[in-house]
Amino acid sequence: MYSPKFVITNRTLKSIGVVEAAKEVIENAPLVPTFERQFQTDAALRTIHHGTHIEGNEMNLAQTKKILEGQDVYGKERDVQEIINYRNVMTLLDELVYKRGDYDTSVLLDIHRATVDKIVTADKVGTIRKTQVVIKEEGTGKVVLKPPPFVEVPYLLDDFFAWLNSEPSKEVHPVLRAGVAHYVLVAIHPFVEGNGRSTRAFTQLILMKEGYDIKRFFSLEEHFDKDLASYYEALFKVDADAPSIAQRDLTPWIEYFSEVVAVELSKIKEKVRKISLDTRMKSKFGEQVTLTERQMRLMEYIADQSGASMQELKKLIPMVSEDTILRDLQNLQKKGIIKKEGSTKASRYVISNR
Repeated sequence: MYSPKFVITNRTLKSIGVVEAAKEVIENAPLVPTFERQFQTDAALRTIHHGTHIEGNEMNLAQTKKILEGQDVYGKERDVQEIINYRNVMTLLDELVYKRGDYDTSVLLDIHRATVDKIVTADKVGTIRKTQVVIKEEGTGKVVLKPPPFVEVPYLLDDFFAWLNSEPSKEVHPVLRAGVAHYVLVAIHPFVEGNGRSTRAFTQLILMKEGYDIKRFFSLEEHFDKDLASYYEALFKVDADAPSIAQRDLTPWIEYFSEVVAVELSKIKEKVRKISLDTRMKSKFGEQVTLTERQMRLMEYIADQSGASMQELKKLIPMVSEDTILRDLQNLQKKGIIKKEGSTKASRYVISNR
């Protein structure tokens, strides 16, 4: 049975610590934005755009959004189809996350089928490759990855899934399990085409099934795409010259992958922190408190500045009348979230500690 080789370094430990801290804040935030669904929609949009852009898709973010909304967009038919397909992959993941049983090759094939639908010939859709492939550096033509012979692929996948479903593997942190899966599937390269997207989607499935999609607010693909050099460098830091995939030391890739998850979750944590009060409010109200986007902007400013006057808040939202801001503040006061100190024009609104 396959057993990955890697050392949990201080860098990796630090990243996992950041992940756990961010997860705690995000999942227990006492104030949940009314546009939480919008956060998820935005993250899905970025995932679909960047997940296909990594592979050379020429559509920009705005065009991707239009395609997902069913609008006509001028561009290559293949680019449009790739975006539609990856949207379907995201929908498939929502279904697979509730599927009982172990991870197996059939799940990976389902993901691949949705990924390359109408892009490759039917005989290559959802099927393991039956030819040898090599990955060459664009421009130079230099071979940067030579995956194992196609005859070995089914056995390598069986070996990998045996490990992923094993009890020793389940004791490994989910972020590290997802990282191992990402590298191993890239290295095996099970398909003629669509390996990158299928691999990243399968990686996301692991995080989703094991509680680390964190409300689906973030996009690893966006991070990878915005710094592709680091992404590929981390993959190729693993010694591909080792006699077999099982003998490769994945430490540099695991360090990189866990750090990416930590960075992305930290960004989400900061968004949540800015629109949330101290977690003690959860016990105060007995339930999560929902605010409008404008009220959250007011809260963010008051919390960051340790208080604010009406004049300051009017400058914060200049397009809104003073009466509207006052109604928002009175609503926050009624909920016991803020209080007003002073009764003159010099009065200030501060976070309520009661």
